[in-house]
Amino acid sequence: MVDIAALSQEQADEHFLRRSFDVARRALTHGNHPFGAILVDHDRRVLLEVENGFMPPRDGTAHAERLLATQACVTLPASVLRQATLYSSAEPCAMCAGAIYWAGIGRVVYGLSEHALRELTGDHPENPTLNLPCREVFGSGQRPTEIVGPLLETEAAALHQDVWQRNRTSEA
Repeated sequence: MVDIAALSQEQADEHFLRRSFDVARRALTHGNHPFGAILVDHDRRVLLEVENGFMPPRDGTAHAERLLATQACVTLPASVLRQATLYSSAEPCAMCAGAIYWAGIGRVVYGLSEHALRELTGDHPENPTLNLPCREVFGSGQRPTEIVGPLLETEAAALHQDVWQRNRTSEA
């Protein structure tokens, strides 16, 4: 058992980021793309865990971070969200960064960069990755959002091992 309170901020970030990787793995076992996000409050308590929701409806907007931001908005007070950290297995895309911003979540820590994800997915039709870093989206807002990442990028990339090639083969 890990004493979360005793961890440095960097150690806590790695701990919770790895937990988002566990959520991403769970998404993969449920037939979804390997993306996961968790929301942790100021006292390091996990408030929400959300996996990618692309399947079965093939909803291209059902990214883990966007789903989490929506759930957070309707269930948690703004004061909690301002001090919360969203941990994501991959860098939030422009859509997700916008949702996180509008939810008022104050901090984001991510594993795999959008650039590295794009290299892994190529031109896969289920993940037409945007070349727009979340820092640019958050930087255009009127309130600050702290961003940490990429972090543990090699571990985050491993979640995608053979996924996009396998999905492309099953479409053919």
